[in-house]
Amino acid sequence: MKLSINSNVRNVVIILAVAAVVDLVPAGGSTARFVIQLVSLAFLAAAAWIAMRLYREHRVALYSLGDRRRAMLYGAVGVAALTLTAEGRLTSSGGGTVAFLLLLAGCVFVLVRVYQASRSY
Repeated sequence: MKLSINSNVRNVVIILAVAAVVDLVPAGGSTARFVIQLVSLAFLAAAAWIAMRLYREHRVALYSLGDRRRAMLYGAVGVAALTLTAEGRLTSSGGGTVAFLLLLAGCVFVLVRVYQASRSY
């Protein structure tokens, strides 16, 4: 007779076991922070690898935009990255939230305009 367990129940038991280890084992919290940092670095490395692949695959299309539009594209991506990085500090006040939204809206506007320019002949 094979004992089968629901996959949802199994997943909840695994999460509870990991939480118990983090809570009960000495230095479990610092180990959990270390693991979270490793996962974050792996995610960032994967994002950088994807960005590199996309750049290599679309290099000709990017260079065909021209210097001005390419600078606008790279600037908008850079501002969006910095804005999303500072999201915690920006959204802690009302003015910062407005600035956060305006910066992201400006980035989206520039990206849409560059896309429209790339599709016009």
